[in-house]
Parts: sequence; C-alpha cells; structure tokens
Amino acid sequence: MFPGMGGRGINPKQLQKQMRALGIDMYEIEDVKQVIIRTGDKEIVFNDAQVTVMDAKGAKSYQIVGTPEEKTLSIAEQAAAAGKPVEEAKPAEIPEDDVTLVATQAKVSREMARQALVEAKGDLAEAIMKLAGGQ
Repeated sequence: MFPGMGGRGINPKQLQKQMRALGIDMYEIEDVKQVIIRTGDKEIVFNDAQVTVMDAKGAKSYQIVGTPEEKTLSIAEQAAAAGKPVEEAKPAEIPEDDVTLVATQAKVSREMARQALVEAKGDLAEAIMKLAGGQ
C-alpha cells in the first residue's frame, strides 16, 4: 500500500498507466548473471541480482536487489581497474589496523605481519594464509 491512500491499496495496472502518462517507463532486465560495482579500492558483487530500470524521459535509474558480497581489491587489481600498468602502482601504506589484525589472526609478531602484508600487496586474507601456513 502507498501512504496517503487512506488504507486502500492501489491497482498496479492503474499505477503503470499513470506512470506512462507521465513519461515514466519501468522494466526489469531479464537473465542478469552478475552486477559489479567497482570503486577505487573495492568491488561490490551481486551474483543473484534483479535489476529494474526506470526511464523517466530519457534519464535512466537502475535499482539492484540482491545479496552483495564486498571484496577489497589488491594493489595490482586497483591499478588494473584504473587502467595503469601494475609497475606504476605505488605500494599503499599499510594501515596499522591491518598489521594488528594479521598479527592477531596469524599469532605472529607485528613485524612479521607487516612483512607479509607488504608481500601480499595489502591483501589481508593472503597475508594471514601465508603466515598460518596455508600457502
């Protein structure tokens, strides 16, 4: 139900008719396999996405419904996403919180954790796996 309707629902067909009269068209994109939102340092991936497009006089809005999975990009992936060769990618400063997390999870010293993070180019999971003997 829509607010302001006095407790009554609105007929979906009537709503579609009114939207078309205003020049608004809504439709769903069929057979979507995956939606990826990529920022400078992470990706948000929807593997089970439903995508609805609202076209209001040429201005399109996309609505994504699904379960997001967030993935932090490694330095090499960040460089590739920015269109830079990997050699140009400057190693990012390793945040102290990351060093603490890796040291705690892998039960090693902060120095060992920092070195593993540098070798893993900032990838937390890779650094922890390496220190824990997983690689």
